[in-house]
Amino acid sequence: MRLRLLMLLLIAVPRVAFGASMPDFSGLAYEQKLGSQLPLQEAFRDEAGRSMRLSDLLGGKPLILVLGYFHCPNLCSVVRADLFDALHASGMTAGRDYALVALSVDPSETSADATAVKADDLQRYAVPGAEQNWHFLTGTAEAVEAVAQAVGFHDRFDPELKQFLHPVGIVFATPAGVVSSYLLGVGYQPGDVRLGVTRAELGSIAAAALPVLLLCYHYDSTTGRYTLAIMKLLRLAAVITALTVAGTLFLAFRRDRGRA
Repeated sequence: MRLRLLMLLLIAVPRVAFGASMPDFSGLAYEQKLGSQLPLQEAFRDEAGRSMRLSDLLGGKPLILVLGYFHCPNLCSVVRADLFDALHASGMTAGRDYALVALSVDPSETSADATAVKADDLQRYAVPGAEQNWHFLTGTAEAVEAVAQAVGFHDRFDPELKQFLHPVGIVFATPAGVVSSYLLGVGYQPGDVRLGVTRAELGSIAAAALPVLLLCYHYDSTTGRYTLAIMKLLRLAAVITALTVAGTLFLAFRRDRGRA
């Protein structure tokens, strides 16, 4: 069972201890850096082991960028699956309409890991132009961090579980490598993906997306659920969000009445 959609509108996530090993979740949502320039000259390795700069892969096309890691036991494969389903239904062709990069944030992963994951994804998703124009990249910690900083992607490694804790979403960039928009969480619709590509192609910068915190961490892919500890934290975040939104609306209502 795949998780199709779990979105929590997050204003703030407190540091709450659900046991000694509970990690700190603060600061892990995407920091949307609309208009930020990607480091196009940073070098990576593609699935064939070739050295590639991001500038080499754009080819005058808008970029769809997916950050995660290939050995992820949690949501990274779900993100790719949702995106590839949407691309298949969109009618767009890779290489003609867009460039795509799936970048591993784990510096220990290699081109062999990228090769295996790309082969599996291509077998599952028959998207026109994908074999030549979907690029699965690995790189040094410094090169990956440069991209992560440019798009506001914040991750943390849990040494006990040997997993990366990170937010979930995709980034669209213009042909010049400028961050144009974000789709956060999962459950991408073909129209939303097409809009992101079209906007980026035109060089437009979108308004910030609705804040979403969906963590790629402690997710059980066999059941499509988070573990109990993570669910407790996410539920608490949802309650805090609801209270914050309600309080904001109440204050706005009182302010409007006072002006009347």
